[in-house]
Amino acid sequence: MIHILFALILAEMALIVIFVFKTPLRKFVIMGLDRVKRGQAPIVVKAVGSTIFVVMMSSVYSVMQIHNRRNRDDDGVGELTPTDQILAARHLLEASLMGFSLFLALMIDRLHHYIRELRIRRKNMEAIKKQNRIMENGKTGNQDEVKALEDELSTLKDKITHLKSELDEKTKEASDAEANATAMKKQSEGFLLEYDRLLEENQNFRAQLQSSERRSRAI
Repeated sequence: MIHILFALILAEMALIVIFVFKTPLRKFVIMGLDRVKRGQAPIVVKAVGSTIFVVMMSSVYSVMQIHNRRNRDDDGVGELTPTDQILAARHLLEASLMGFSLFLALMIDRLHHYIRELRIRRKNMEAIKKQNRIMENGKTGNQDEVKALEDELSTLKDKITHLKSELDEKTKEASDAEANATAMKKQSEGFLLEYDRLLEENQNFRAQLQSSERRSRAI
């Protein structure tokens, strides 16, 4: 389960990196996501995400249950057994990885949305600029027609200004998303280090558990 979650997180991080850098591969990824978001695919994705969220909450609940059933010594201080410590650490790691994978999936969805919006805005701006050039080159006729064209040109310029401001805003949001993706990459590296540490602690706990069982058998 943990290996599958790590593979999923690495795949999601690879998609985020593809979105951040403008390469020919990004175009194919965007086209693929456009097709995935059509038809019944969004319902399937939401169902899978809901299932992962439920499993994550189950892991968190299991950790709470393990801490609630801790053994108590004569002083009344609770202490977890080595087996419970291993189980709690494993459930906590699984819950963290599932939550992180859901967050990365949300990041991918937002990046895809922002990139599509930027492409649409740029196409609209190019069409308006082309129309402006045609209108400027075709200014003929009487004074009333010229005035009407100037008014329409002024309106189009206002639309261009508005679209430019929206484009700047979307570009800023994309930059913020890129910064978040970089932060997520660093956090993932921390998870990998934490996973190695938990594996080492797991081995130590197992060794302690085996030693305790041998002593109990010897007694």
